[in-house]
Amino acid sequence: MRIRRNTLIVLAAPLVVLVVAAYAQWAVVGLPALPSNPTAYSSAAGTPEGFPAWLRITHYVNLLLLVLLVRSGLQMLMDHPRLYWNVHCTPGTEWARFTPIEVPRDRVWTAKDDARPLSPWIGLPGYRHTIGMARHWHFLGVLFWVGNGAVFVALLLATDQWKRLVPVSWHIVPDAWAYFVHYATIHLPPEPNGFYHYNPLQQLSYFGVVFILAPLAILSGPSMSPALTNRFGWYPKLPGNRQVGRSLHFLVMCAFVGFVVCHVAMVAITGFARNMNHIVLGVDDAGMSGVYLGAAGVGVLVGVNALANWLAWRRPRLVQHAARAIVTPVMRLLLDHAAPRAEFRREDISPFLWANGKVPVCEEWKGLAANNFKDYRVRVFGLVENPVDLSLDDLRALGTSTQITLHHCIQGWSGIAAWGGTRMADLIGLVRPSPNAKAVVFHSFGQGEALHAGVEGVGYYDSLSMDNALNAQTLLAHEMNDRPLDHLHGAPLRLRVENQLGFKMVKWIRAIEFVADVRSVGKGEGGFAEDYEYFGELASI
Repeated sequence: MRIRRNTLIVLAAPLVVLVVAAYAQWAVVGLPALPSNPTAYSSAAGTPEGFPAWLRITHYVNLLLLVLLVRSGLQMLMDHPRLYWNVHCTPGTEWARFTPIEVPRDRVWTAKDDARPLSPWIGLPGYRHTIGMARHWHFLGVLFWVGNGAVFVALLLATDQWKRLVPVSWHIVPDAWAYFVHYATIHLPPEPNGFYHYNPLQQLSYFGVVFILAPLAILSGPSMSPALTNRFGWYPKLPGNRQVGRSLHFLVMCAFVGFVVCHVAMVAITGFARNMNHIVLGVDDAGMSGVYLGAAGVGVLVGVNALANWLAWRRPRLVQHAARAIVTPVMRLLLDHAAPRAEFRREDISPFLWANGKVPVCEEWKGLAANNFKDYRVRVFGLVENPVDLSLDDLRALGTSTQITLHHCIQGWSGIAAWGGTRMADLIGLVRPSPNAKAVVFHSFGQGEALHAGVEGVGYYDSLSMDNALNAQTLLAHEMNDRPLDHLHGAPLRLRVENQLGFKMVKWIRAIEFVADVRSVGKGEGGFAEDYEYFGELASI
């Protein structure tokens, strides 16, 4: 892992300043006095005692889901192991990279080449190029994590338990500082019994995790959605841009992991058996029952994670279909109506745009490329009244549209480019699909790439719903940045659909087919990546 010095300084400076200040205070005036009244910053009247069953259950479920989220999130990160503050993702501009490889300049280096393996002991599901399965576990985890958190917050506010977390006096700030000075200088202060109240630093920490860190995780996630960011141009500007949102999401994950480590350490240091009885059984004694049941709970957590890995590798289609049944309806409700329209300025165009996929090796494409695609014809067929074979000139005659848009790759990188081409809506008007046509399938000259055996020689393909195909920004692009499309980025023709992730935007288009149901194509999941890499059918986030 390498982090730019300036970014490391900015990230580490607040903690370093606080620790230095704590040592300076200790050296100059000694340790500060601890507060004599630990409930001064809480609502003393009616302060709750103990932990009810709903709090203990949601606390455990939160931990279980958080582990799944972190492991699947790390797997997703390693498919593009670089973090940026800029939306262009130009190699060398990343503030952190989790790969020893600097992008070579003497040969073609695609984003898929750049992915790194991750041990299945850490990542879910582990190894390399398993982002499709990682996303299923991440989104399944997110839905249940948000639901569990909503239940926790609702019950917290509906009962007196909110008084444990929400400060009601600014006295908590100097009191929390007093505790911090003791911890930072390794002078462990006497701890209150957490069954009745927290110390001020503990209370502020819990408040921050519940009411600041968790909402920040939820808000930074959608900033990586092409459906939202290309519909509402202001949304990615809240954190700065898509890559700032991705970086913030990673830093929030680090904060959660750091909090869990410190939290568990303090539970162990300040009376392990009693603390475990508090949160496991809801009783205030020093017996070992809470420890034993807590160990069993950890065993269940390990078992669930082992099961998740087993399902990912042995029953991937089951996980894919479960995610479709649970996640897809929610995503459709939130994102399906976000038709893309956001555009950028010419000065926003990225100096570099990552490429993915291997240039076709079939003789047909190489022969067309040798003649600068003068003999190229795209076949449009299927459930249409007027099947046609169109040259690039024929497509231009249908009208040329241009748009400057933000590309979102499923791996995590992004970039802005100007695209010129024929709107799919104009092509649809020419071929006149039958009412039974519900989807459009794009077939590529290029071959699909996947980890699984048996895919050699299978051409890449993917599909769009008719609604997406009719979007104003769905384009059959033959120009990029005011020049003919180059070989690496999809010549002679590629798809642009700005509310979807990049794997839907088929390059090197050979043919376009209108079908009644995508289940009639390939293995029936909607595209090559869905069929062989278990991607989700919806690519709006």
